[in-house]
Amino acid sequence: MAVIPCFYVPKRMNVAIMMFMICLINYMMRVNLSINIIAMVQDRDANGTIIEQPDYGKRYDWSQQDQALLLGGYFYGYMVTSLPGGTIAEMMGPRNVAGYGCLIAAALTALTPLAASWDKYAVFALRVLIGLVTGVMYPCCHCLVSKWSPPDEKGKFLAALMGGTFGTVITWPLCGLIIESLGWDWAFYIVAIIVVVISLLWLYLVADTPAQHSSISLKEREYIESSLSGTLSKQAKWPPYKQLLVSMPFYALLLLHYGSMWGLFFLLTATPKFLSEVLGFNLSSAGFLSSLPHIARLLAAFGFGSVADWLRRKGWWTITFTRKFFSVPSHIIPGIMLIVLAFFGREPYWCIAIMTISLGFNGAATAANLANSQDLAPNFAGTLYGIINCLGTTPGFFSPLIVAAFTKDKNTIDEWFWIFIIGAAAYILPALFFWVFGDGKIQKWNEVETKEPREDVVNTKL
Repeated sequence: MAVIPCFYVPKRMNVAIMMFMICLINYMMRVNLSINIIAMVQDRDANGTIIEQPDYGKRYDWSQQDQALLLGGYFYGYMVTSLPGGTIAEMMGPRNVAGYGCLIAAALTALTPLAASWDKYAVFALRVLIGLVTGVMYPCCHCLVSKWSPPDEKGKFLAALMGGTFGTVITWPLCGLIIESLGWDWAFYIVAIIVVVISLLWLYLVADTPAQHSSISLKEREYIESSLSGTLSKQAKWPPYKQLLVSMPFYALLLLHYGSMWGLFFLLTATPKFLSEVLGFNLSSAGFLSSLPHIARLLAAFGFGSVADWLRRKGWWTITFTRKFFSVPSHIIPGIMLIVLAFFGREPYWCIAIMTISLGFNGAATAANLANSQDLAPNFAGTLYGIINCLGTTPGFFSPLIVAAFTKDKNTIDEWFWIFIIGAAAYILPALFFWVFGDGKIQKWNEVETKEPREDVVNTKL
């Protein structure tokens, strides 16, 4: 057996870091237009007169409806490929699907200034295409987790998917600085360059399985493979869609994930509007304060994931009880916080604190809905996540519509009461359903060699 050098870094750690980074660049391409478009369009006053603005590059006379169309274009493409993304990754390999998809998306991002000079619909087409090629990203990552993560390390592995949250936090201020220094076109070019660099590192450092990695130690490979023994098939198989349609544990996971995404997208889309228009913060303050809940979620995700891994190593709880227990901090507590906000959210800084606590606790999703697809079917974890994430994207459309419906005539804290109550229900009701019908055991339709579902883990560590 080869001697492992003292400075040997486990290759699964490299894979986890690269998953964090590829989720980060995925969100950079997803949200960069949100701030870039402010510097790309002509602003007009109530009388339709053009307002003088800083010279950050050519400005286009795009209406509010045009801008909404462009900002939504990404999600049209994203939903289409998110659904089959897991199956594509399982059949073709997550490394290449994610890596080359990001390279294509980087090229499309760099072409955005040229498309804008042609027509707004050219920009819309590019945004749809970027969504199409990146919709496979998270299913690919779940596919990698199922192949690379020992059972008692899944919490930390899944916390790596919070790279997208960090991408949101850094992209807006980064693009703002680039726009002010170089112009809005460079806010696309530099993001594209960052994506290319990280994508090439991904292709160099990541392999689909430990067995396919060129420089992994034999000891680490054997540890990972033995810990996953009996749960994974060595051959790609067509997903058991018929069995999914009659699986209550899958529906429980679907609803739990939907509730989590409702809370995330609700705060992602509504927080700046609420802080600026209702609480009266200026835009720069609103932008910074809007990021606080997402920073809290990122940090909490690693904390909850580590606690879940520790509990699993100890063997005190079954996987089923662990997932149900962590749905309390990931869903019940955030829902309660929104109820508190609805009844007592009158003081601005208390509102910010409550919203930060709410989304921060949702970081426990790494030990609840984000982990459960790995429990139910390791062979098809990417497929399961692709399905639940496709439906989980729809709150990105629905929650702004609900906000608009309640605030179309007036936009005060009183109108937001029912918005917060609906958000609380979207959190709490799926969690209650999951407590009744959720499961953490491997399902029969996983089609593995072992006949009985297993909740035990291998404790021999590298």
